[in-house]
Amino acid sequence: MPIIETRDLRKQFGVGDVAVEVLRGVNLSIDAGEFVALMGPSGSGKSTLMSIVGGIEPPTSGDVMLEGVNISNLTDDQRTLLRRRRIGFIFQAFNLIPTLSALENVSLPLELDGVPSRIARERAAGALERVELSHRANHIPSKLSGGEQQRVAVARAIVIEPAILLADEPTGNLDSRQSERVTALLRSLAADHKHTIVMVTHDAKVARSAFRLLLFRDGMIERDVHQSDFEHGFPAGDSGIFLRPNFEQLNHEFPSGEKISGKVASEGNR
Repeated sequence: MPIIETRDLRKQFGVGDVAVEVLRGVNLSIDAGEFVALMGPSGSGKSTLMSIVGGIEPPTSGDVMLEGVNISNLTDDQRTLLRRRRIGFIFQAFNLIPTLSALENVSLPLELDGVPSRIARERAAGALERVELSHRANHIPSKLSGGEQQRVAVARAIVIEPAILLADEPTGNLDSRQSERVTALLRSLAADHKHTIVMVTHDAKVARSAFRLLLFRDGMIERDVHQSDFEHGFPAGDSGIFLRPNFEQLNHEFPSGEKISGKVASEGNR
């Protein structure tokens, strides 16, 4: 059974003449332990898909199955509980509490869910060990590098032992060296620890680390490519350009400030 499945998923914002259909019948199946990267121009629907899969907002129509449960039918309170216990979020901006240590930040989701403090701290220490930050457990975020802060954020996401990890531009605020380290960590979590990861990125080099790549355009999945096909190249978009293993053409199609309808997309619209 897939751990994540969407069926004819649609999302519309606005009504009447101003209605915008952001997702147009997305059908997707992701198995446990997969590491999937989502790429596409700004406005293509990938972030909206993440919000719906993460239980943050409901679809206009269609189904979202997580571990066999249709989360589209859940109440707001039920979706809140789902996010707290079964979905780990990793954000571009880290979203750590500045006055708490790394250990306290990681243990917080458990304590908020009623786990006794001692047990929560023990599990948090274990999560920090997995991201190789045990030696920084007592440091507050301002005393950590950007890469270290993101690894703390990863530890916070995995400490609840989630069904899925949703990573939204996890390397967007990092330099190339720290980006490579965080990307390698995510790949290890999937390959060695069987975490299921869905990641939005505009960086083709980061996308290359995934086991599977979904190319979005105009609210639909344009290409669904598995890692075994990376070596052979595959057509990307209407241009018919073939992507090589280094993903250079993806960088050409979806650069950091890609042009959409003649306008350059801003960072805030991703």
